[in-house]
Parts: sequence; structure tokens; C-alpha cells
Amino acid sequence: MTDTLTTIGFDADDTLWQNEHFYKLTEGRFLELLDEHGEHEVLSSRLLEAEKRNLALYGFGIKGFTLSMIETAIEVTDGQVSASVIAEILAAGRDMLRHPVETLPHVRETLEALAAEYRMVLITKGDLFDQERKLAESGLGELFAAVEIVSNKDTDTYLRIFAEHGDGPERSMMVGNSLRSDIVPAIKAGSWGVYVPHALNWSLEHDEEPLAAPRYRRLAHLGDLIPLIGEIGDGAA
Repeated sequence: MTDTLTTIGFDADDTLWQNEHFYKLTEGRFLELLDEHGEHEVLSSRLLEAEKRNLALYGFGIKGFTLSMIETAIEVTDGQVSASVIAEILAAGRDMLRHPVETLPHVRETLEALAAEYRMVLITKGDLFDQERKLAESGLGELFAAVEIVSNKDTDTYLRIFAEHGDGPERSMMVGNSLRSDIVPAIKAGSWGVYVPHALNWSLEHDEEPLAAPRYRRLAHLGDLIPLIGEIGDGAA
């Protein structure tokens, strides 16, 4: 089988549009609300631990983050957190869900150029309603042949998606800002993995760069993707 590239998968949050920035702003608001109950570094650590515990229950996304903030507020105040503070946390979560979508540099022109030649698949995880809202508001939806909103991204996820929406992982590429979710499992599935770092990355998405993997590439920004595809589109590696 030829390895000619036919299908390109794209992550959404912090690859196509801003996301972690709004989590950081909301966390800052949360820390201010609980300022008298501990140092910000300690409160942030407690919040992260709650998020870790709750991933299996709530999954990824704003709703789970909001519930984790409430849980943390209850814990660090020994159950004495006021109703007004909980109301503020809920309002902060609602503000995140209503925030306008801000696409990142080079996104639209890159996707428009590639959509004419490749099968494009959006592969994102998180809350279904929120991801659908952001895709609709971004105006990018028509550029994708398929959209997959999944609860998690692992090797089996990419094997399935690139078989269903492409010609298998060997002829596919995954582009994203998370080494743990977008790059490492996609490469293990047999596809190309193109890492486009974002200035802010959630600590739970960190992983080691697979520098020895022949199909791993790292780009400074999405605008460099088209030249890269030109280099590897012949079926190299």
C-alpha cells in the first residue's frame, strides 16, 4: 500500500481556536474568590487534583471544570463556602460557555487551502454541546468532511476514525497542540503526528516528545503545515 497522504485530522481547542486562555482567566477569578482560604499555588494544586479525580466522571470540558471548582471550594473551606461564592463560580462557568470563539493565526487560510486536496476530519474531545457551539461559531465547519467529538483520544480512537473517514492511519495525519492526546497516540496508530504547541497547555496534556519517531514533526505555527505536507506528501517515511 502506498503511504500517500489522503486524510488530515485536526484537534480543535488551542489548535484551531483559543481555549486554555479562558480556563486560566476563570481559574484566576476562582482563586480571588477563595483568596482568604490559602495561597494561590496551593488552591491551584487542589483544583487540579479535583479535575484529575473527576475526569472519569465528568469527562473533559467546562462543565466538569466548573463542578471541580465547586468541589474544591467546599473542600478548602471545610464545607463553609457561601452560597454567593458558589453562585460566582457557576456564573464564571456560564461565562466560559458563552465566550466568543477566537480562531488562532493562520487557521482559516491553511484549512481552506488543504480542504481542496485532502479529506479533513475534526477530532476533538470535550462536552458535545460546547464543541458543537464553538465549531458553528468558528465558521470552519464546512471545511471538514467529518467531525468526531470523543470522550478520549487514544490509539484505538485514531485507528477507528482514520479507518472510517480515511484510508487508514498510514495515509493519515493528526495535527494538534497536545502531545498526550493528539500526537503520541496517533503516531502509535501509524499516522503522522504534527505537534503545533500553544503558549498555554493544560498540565494533564503533557507528554514526552516522540523525537525518535519517523512520522513526528513539530511546527512553530499552523501556517507551516502546507510546506510540511509538500515535503512528505510523496509518501516519505
